[in-house]
Amino acid sequence: MCRSLSPLPMAHPPLPEHPPRAAEACIIRLATLADCAHLPALEQDAARAFASIPELAWLAGGPVTSPAAHQRCVATQTCWVGVETTGQVRGFLSATPYGHTLHIEEMSVAQAAQGHGLGRRLLHSACQAAQERGMRHVTLTTFRAVPWNAPFYASVGFCVVPPNALDARLGHILEQEVAHGFDATARCAMRLDLQPTVQCVPE
Repeated sequence: MCRSLSPLPMAHPPLPEHPPRAAEACIIRLATLADCAHLPALEQDAARAFASIPELAWLAGGPVTSPAAHQRCVATQTCWVGVETTGQVRGFLSATPYGHTLHIEEMSVAQAAQGHGLGRRLLHSACQAAQERGMRHVTLTTFRAVPWNAPFYASVGFCVVPPNALDARLGHILEQEVAHGFDATARCAMRLDLQPTVQCVPE
């Protein structure tokens, strides 16, 4: 975890590495409109993991992203799903493009599929797509101390953005989260700087 980023580092952390073979039973693809109806239940199932943290147990039964919100991400081709060979969706990542930045709105993996690298694969697909589109950053907001939140993202190259380096968009998102009941001291914004893709120029 980066502790001092003012300004943010110019070095480009690597994209998340490919996960263990156990996760390869799922294929990663762009979500379709038909997938959107199934994503809220999947997010709710994933959120049950918060039941083990007393101060966050309320999230286990809290609100989830609506199908309409996922549909907006599908429209911009920034929603990815992990699908078993049976066709069952086991995880998703929904994001919104903001100029040169891709902001991750939500990433969830079904409890039965957690711990096998599917989240890393979804994250890798999103970061790779952002890079291919010429985007410079991937951002998100998350819990500082929950093991599968900030520590997980830090392990794949994301850095915490300190308060004095927050842009207006990220600052507003954090303020909205506090307005919805989150503890401001428990939340943070994180950012991954992407390497620009190499353009081949014919001689």
